[in-house]
Amino acid sequence: MGVKRSPVARDIMVVDLKRAFFLSFVFALAFASIGFAQAKAEDGTVAQRLDVMRDKLERMRRSLSSVVSVLRDEAKNDKLKKDDEKKLDTPLGRLAALEKDVSRVQSDVNSLHGKVDRAEKYERGDVDTLEQSVADLKTRVDAALLETASARANPASTIGQPRDKKKKKKFLGIFGGGGSDEYEELLGSVQAGRDRELFVVATREVRKHNYDVGRLLFQTIITTYPDSPYLPMSKLAVGDSFYLEGDTSALIQAVAAYQDWLTFFPTHALTCRVILKIAEAEMRQIGLPDRDATRAKRAETRLKALLQQQGQCLNGEIKDAAELRLRQVQDNLGLHNLLIATYYYTLSVEQKKSGLKGAQSRLREIVDKYPNFSFMDEVLFKLANTYLIEEETDQAARYFQKIVSDYPNSDYVAKSKEQLELIGATIPPPNPDRMNVMPPEDVSFFQNFKNQLFGIYPMTIDKNGVLMTSNFDKEKFEMIDQIIENQGDILVNQIPQALTTVIKQTTPQPKPSAQTPPVQVPKQP
Repeated sequence: MGVKRSPVARDIMVVDLKRAFFLSFVFALAFASIGFAQAKAEDGTVAQRLDVMRDKLERMRRSLSSVVSVLRDEAKNDKLKKDDEKKLDTPLGRLAALEKDVSRVQSDVNSLHGKVDRAEKYERGDVDTLEQSVADLKTRVDAALLETASARANPASTIGQPRDKKKKKKFLGIFGGGGSDEYEELLGSVQAGRDRELFVVATREVRKHNYDVGRLLFQTIITTYPDSPYLPMSKLAVGDSFYLEGDTSALIQAVAAYQDWLTFFPTHALTCRVILKIAEAEMRQIGLPDRDATRAKRAETRLKALLQQQGQCLNGEIKDAAELRLRQVQDNLGLHNLLIATYYYTLSVEQKKSGLKGAQSRLREIVDKYPNFSFMDEVLFKLANTYLIEEETDQAARYFQKIVSDYPNSDYVAKSKEQLELIGATIPPPNPDRMNVMPPEDVSFFQNFKNQLFGIYPMTIDKNGVLMTSNFDKEKFEMIDQIIENQGDILVNQIPQALTTVIKQTTPQPKPSAQTPPVQVPKQP
C-alpha cells in the first residue's frame, strides 16, 4: 500500500536553503526577540493582553450600566429608595460603586495601551497588576449581579411583549449617538422565563455579527440565572462568539471561554468538539515557521490530548480531523526547527565554524518528535553529514540508508548512495511500501509571496463554531436552534455525525400567492 504525503506538504512553502534566506531569518529572530521581551509568551503580546482586558471591562461596564439604570428608575418612584445609590449595603449602591471601579480600571488600561501604541516607556509589572485587577473585578461583578438578582426580580412577566426603547447617547455603549437601548430592561430586570428570551435574542445578535451584544446577553444568563437550563450552552455560546469574531484578542478569549466550559462540563457530549475547537483557535494564531512557535506547541498539545480521549473522540470524523490537523501543526514545528538547524548547519558544515552540536540536536529532535515531517529526507541527509564530520561513519550510514530505502523519490538519494559507497556501507533497495512518497510540490511564486507578506501558513481550519456557523443561513437548522427547541440542551442522538453545526436543511415555505376569486357565471333563465 502506497504512503501519501501529508496534505499540507503540497501547500506549504518550500524551504530555501541559500545563505541569503538564513540572513533574513536571523534578522527575523532578532526583531521577534524584541517583541517577545515585552510579552508573556502564553498570553500574546502586551497590546493583545490589553485588548483582552479592554473587552472584559467593557462587558462588565455595559452589564452594570444596564442593571444600575433599571434600579435607578425603580428608586425614583420609591421614596424609601431615593438614597440607595449612596449606600453601599444596598443593591443599587453596591452595583454603582462597582461601575465606578470598572471605569477607573478601564481608564488605567486605556492609559497603558496608549503608552504601548506610542512606544513610550512603561513598567512591565503594570500589565500583570492590571490583569490581576481585571480578574478580581470580574469575580466581584459576577458575584454582585448574582446576589442582587432577587432585588431586581419583577413579578409581572413581560415575556413576549414589545419592550419600550429608551433613548440613549449610545446603544449599549457600542454605536454612536442617537440610538436606543433596546435591551436595557431585558438586561437589568429579572423575570421567570427571561433566560430563554435572552438566549434567543443573543443567538440572533451573534448571527448578525453583533458579537459584543450577543456575548453580553449570554453573559447575563450566566450571572443572573444560575439555575437556568440554558446556562451550560450560554457559556459555550460565549466561546463561539469569540471564535466567530476571529481577531487575535477574540481568539485568545475563545480559548479561555472554551476551557472554562470544559472545566464545568467535562463529560458533556460536545466535549470532543470543544477540545478540537480550542486547538483550531490556537492554529488560527500560528504564523510562518520562522516566527514564535508557542501557539503551534499549544495546538499540538491540545490535539494530542484529544486523540488520547476515549469514547466518541476516537470515532468518525473527529479523530480524522484531529490527526490531519496534528500532522499540519507538526509540519510547522518541524520547519521551525529545520530553519534553526540549517542556520547552525551552514555555519559548521559550509563555513567551518562552530554550531555543529546545535544543528545536530535540532535535527535529532525533528526525527524523534515528527516522524511524518514532510522534509524528513533533508533532515536525515544533514544529520548524516554532521556525523560524517565527527567521523562517526556508522551513524552517518544509518541515516543515508534510511533516505535510500524510505524516500526513493528524494533529491538526496543519489548523494546518499555516493556517500554509502565511499563509506563502504550497504546500499539498501527501495522500500516497496514507500514508492509513492513524493517530495513536496513547489509553491508558486505568487502564493509564496502572499504567504510571506501576510504571514499565512496553510492549514485545515473550520472557522465555524461548535453550535453555530459564521455565516447564518435561514435554510440551515443548527445545533443552537435545537437547543432552543429543547429548552436548553441537546441530546446525544441530535448531534450530527459529521463534523458540522448543521443538523438538517430546512425547506423554506413558499409564500401563499393571492388567488383570483372565481367569476360567478349567471344562470340561464
